[in-house]
Amino acid sequence: MDAVVWITGNVGTEVECRTVRDELVFASFRLACTPRIRRGGEWGDGETTWLGVTCSRALAENVRASVKKGDALVVVGKLRTTRWEDTERGAQERLTIEAITIGHDLNRGIAQFRRNTRVVRDDSVSVAELILATENQDDDEASAKAA
Repeated sequence: MDAVVWITGNVGTEVECRTVRDELVFASFRLACTPRIRRGGEWGDGETTWLGVTCSRALAENVRASVKKGDALVVVGKLRTTRWEDTERGAQERLTIEAITIGHDLNRGIAQFRRNTRVVRDDSVSVAELILATENQDDDEASAKAA
């Protein structure tokens, strides 16, 4: 069972992108979540919780184009814990969210939504038709050069 969470916070780092074979595969950034607390009749900042946020595929492309350091976001995703051993500091642990969806927090600002344009592929064209069309184009270009 996955622990699905939603959280609000501010982007604390620039978005880092990783590509494989010239395609964007992953995007990641750190999210800072700082609660406002009341102490002695005055409001102040509480302890900041830092989370890593990762996303992939189309969401990664949209995050790269839309999210900047300092933006207020709402992130929904699967909570994960990564553990490792550091030779100097011993056991280390980091919370991350594998994002399902990410959006700007409209309580804190305005955003302009723009729908992605989809590339429509015509899979009905056969390989033989493509080869024939390419050969015909080559023949036309050869004839034009000869003339």
